[in-house]
Amino acid sequence: MIGWLLRRLAQALVVVLLMTVIVFVGLHAIGNPVDILIGQDVDQVERARIIAQLGFDQPLWRQYLGFVGGALQGNLGVSFVYNVPAIELILQRLPATLELAIAALVIAVVLGVPLGLLAGLYPESWFSKSIMAGSIVGFSLPTFWVGLMLIMTFSVSLGMLPSSGRGQTVEFLGAQWSFLTADGLRHMLLPAINLSLFKISLVIRLTRAGVREVLPLDYVKFARAKGLSPLRVVGLHVLRNTMIPLVTVLGLELGSTIAFAVVTESIFSWPGAGKLILDSINALDRPVIVSYLVVVVCLFVTLNLIVDILYKVLDPRVRLEGAA
Repeated sequence: MIGWLLRRLAQALVVVLLMTVIVFVGLHAIGNPVDILIGQDVDQVERARIIAQLGFDQPLWRQYLGFVGGALQGNLGVSFVYNVPAIELILQRLPATLELAIAALVIAVVLGVPLGLLAGLYPESWFSKSIMAGSIVGFSLPTFWVGLMLIMTFSVSLGMLPSSGRGQTVEFLGAQWSFLTADGLRHMLLPAINLSLFKISLVIRLTRAGVREVLPLDYVKFARAKGLSPLRVVGLHVLRNTMIPLVTVLGLELGSTIAFAVVTESIFSWPGAGKLILDSINALDRPVIVSYLVVVVCLFVTLNLIVDILYKVLDPRVRLEGAA
């Protein structure tokens, strides 16, 4: 177990280093932040001084080594735009993105698993066929269009829900959270639904496929032959084994939801890390961009590790293989 964990950490370190190299080269290729940060009326002497102060007069490899040296000390640079440590800026915005992504995933599980289970148990019914047709629609509709339609319907036409912002927040564990207040939940509902639409369709199809695969297996037939109630057969034998691949996918999907919540946060003016990275890309704020990607990669690695552990808990065959 210790050897496996050390290998995973070494792989994670390699992934983070490769990502930072790619980002540094890419940002250097697409533009110079100095052109945005410094006005046209600044003379050449002042311009050269600012360039030297930011370290842009150094070769790219030296800039990268300086970044790595600072990162090893917990310093990922200072934002060019906000003039605060980049990692501090990311961590301030990250709770908003985390609660939005988790809310979207909870909605996907609460709606997707029962619907997928019904579609798998009764595949020929009109209700199941309607569920599968709806899942195709969920895959097909673009997120930005759905977000705009939600705003037009529930905010503009009906006036039921707010269309932007986080609403009232409460401090908990050193961060501000919206889900702890009624006003925050009202503000969170529309963006969470918008972000969960694709996930709901994915969970429905994965659950249905798992149920259809598990139902014909011998242990399910044996459970029925023993006289177990249909509810016990489905809950204990069918659903549990269906959840094994679903847990794996949902763990990865949580990471992707956090990383790619940019569109939803922009549409609903949700002040999370996704909107911050979009603004930083427009301003070529290199420290914030790199810090955001480092945090996201670390989240992916952590989630993958948690998924592997849950996989071993749910599937005894994995534990036996590891012991062998």
